Amino acid sequence: MKRVLVVYFSQTGQLASIARTLSEPLASAADCEVEYEALTPRKPYPFPWPVFDFLDAFPETVALEPPEIEPLRADPDQRYDLIILAYTVWFLSPAPPITAFLKSGSGRALLSNTPVVTVVGCRNMWLQAQEDMKALLAEAGARHVDHVALTDRGSSLKTLITTPRWMLTGRRDPFWGVFPRAGIDAADIRDSARFGNALLRALRAGTIDSGEPTLRGLGAAPVDDRLIDSERIGKRSFTIWSKLLRRVGPPGTAARRAVLGIYLVFLVTMIATVVPITMTLRALLRPLRQRKISAQKAYFEQPSGSDRSGIHS
Repeated sequence: MKRVLVVYFSQTGQLASIARTLSEPLASAADCEVEYEALTPRKPYPFPWPVFDFLDAFPETVALEPPEIEPLRADPDQRYDLIILAYTVWFLSPAPPITAFLKSGSGRALLSNTPVVTVVGCRNMWLQAQEDMKALLAEAGARHVDHVALTDRGSSLKTLITTPRWMLTGRRDPFWGVFPRAGIDAADIRDSARFGNALLRALRAGTIDSGEPTLRGLGAAPVDDRLIDSERIGKRSFTIWSKLLRRVGPPGTAARRAVLGIYLVFLVTMIATVVPITMTLRALLRPLRQRKISAQKAYFEQPSGSDRSGIHS
């Protein structure tokens, strides 16, 4: 009997749907036992988010400062053949409850010397968050064997409107005949079962931790190389502001909220002015940087890659 633990944090329900759908082939198999660990923060996050509460979560999220979470149901002394760790991205970083799990004694005991598949579901920018995940998994002694990335199909400009609208109002429906439904397409979530099928075959064959990614050839982690530089610049900016805001005061204080107001103006100004100029310059320089861009894309798509040659085989 193969034992699999699926760990996730889902505020809107989207990550829960992804985690359950992807792991369904495993859960349905007679020779596989799947346990689900839904992480719960001690202090629940609001949804929809008030604007300043949303921004106030940013400094600690970027600093990877873990919140308190409820005790895990999983026994930290139990050994699993595979752990599937599903997360979403907040401010180009892993959602805080996932960070808390990765830094907790119980979480690290479960992860130590265990094959782990990371699964991210987000708007479109996950590269820097995945770098954080890889570092935290290495600190825990986990063996990171595969990665899956599911993203919103909408364009960067449209999702820049639809995603905050969903977070701040709870509404994700299409509107104005221009903006699509927010979130990951239902077909993409449904099709994620192909990853579960491949993982089940690898568990049965004993190759889940062979050194060769199980999900290669299944289009697991496609990278939009147009976003690589934007993410790097954004992460650097978030890190600087995170340090500043944490020095101003703890979450919820008047001084910190005042600086958050300044940051909001800065952020909107950057998005409206600097970002379009930077995108235009990068597009013009792209032919001169193609080799570097291709190398970066190949790096961030590891270990599972974006090749889809095995989907119909």
